[in-house]
Amino acid sequence: MATQSEEMDQDTAFRLFEEGATFVFLDVPVGTEFGIDYNIWNVAEKFKGVKMIPPGVHFVHYSATSCYGTGPRTGFFHYFKGKEVLVKKWDKQNEEISNETVSVEEVERIKMDLRNLDKNLAPYPYKSLKKWVSLTNYVSEDVVNRLKPESGVIASASQLVPDAPTKTTEQRASLRSQPPADDNLPKMHCKPGTEINFSKIPKETHPPNATPNQVTKYGMDSSFRLEMLVSLNYSGHMTSVLSEIQFVFICFIVGHVYDAFEQWKNLIHIMCTSEEAMTNKQKLFEDFISVLHFQLKEVPTDFFVDIVSRSNFLTITLQRLFSNIEDGSNMSTGLTEKARKFKANLMKRFKWDFDVEPEDEAPVMVECN
Repeated sequence: MATQSEEMDQDTAFRLFEEGATFVFLDVPVGTEFGIDYNIWNVAEKFKGVKMIPPGVHFVHYSATSCYGTGPRTGFFHYFKGKEVLVKKWDKQNEEISNETVSVEEVERIKMDLRNLDKNLAPYPYKSLKKWVSLTNYVSEDVVNRLKPESGVIASASQLVPDAPTKTTEQRASLRSQPPADDNLPKMHCKPGTEINFSKIPKETHPPNATPNQVTKYGMDSSFRLEMLVSLNYSGHMTSVLSEIQFVFICFIVGHVYDAFEQWKNLIHIMCTSEEAMTNKQKLFEDFISVLHFQLKEVPTDFFVDIVSRSNFLTITLQRLFSNIEDGSNMSTGLTEKARKFKANLMKRFKWDFDVEPEDEAPVMVECN
């Protein structure tokens, strides 16, 4: 791990030493993969945690290791406050952070002993903070509390439990004499309290009692679905869409949660295809482009390509975004210029062609009797 002198100037180091938070992580096995935000290391013998953590939202994660390799990644979001000391312990039996709350007395004892513990605490890598903030600037403590699982744990491997009681020894023995069948496989579901609380994506594409013209319009324009999404999940706060886009991106790109990637794709598609909303809420879409810009800087150039069809869902979706902005009426200079620069940046970095017309973008037509 780099020294703090390589990461920050003396004034910043002193300020974070005085005001920064501390994460104390006890009894972690040597070799365990540990990380905070975009920083990952393997734990050494004297490691006891991280100090000088800038206040705000951070993602702490870890993976158990053995001679067979590295286990699935697990982590949690935490909104660190200035001078906060968060203490966690390692559960040796389950090879994860213990879910038992450390007593107030022990936390206070550790706080009193921080000076002696300091030599075993790694400084937060300050040079990575700017990138982290650019990826989480809309993620507040309230957003974390609303979206995180009830357990508080973000796990890359789903925790599954059977729908019905497991079969007895006699029942399993009888199945061996029968031909293989999918019906004999146990039906599983995610353990309650372990799923991320993704916002529900509305299925309705148009208003009730919509006219044929409206059905056609909103078959292509996702503005109605966007309004419903915000109304049902965010109490009408439009920027909360950006908050969830950032939250689920971190869950996938750092936490390795595939379901979060699917939610990210759904939210990106709704935003990019909300033509009417782009005209009415132009500042929202300026901010959306900024969010996407920083996110796409963190992925490989071939990341979004479907290995089966060789198609790229993001190219098709962003083509709609750029087309809607370029063809829209009364678009602000700020939005059109930001979209132009973003498009040029993507074409240069990813070699994407946004001028090829997608084959599946035909409008939904409604026959009138």
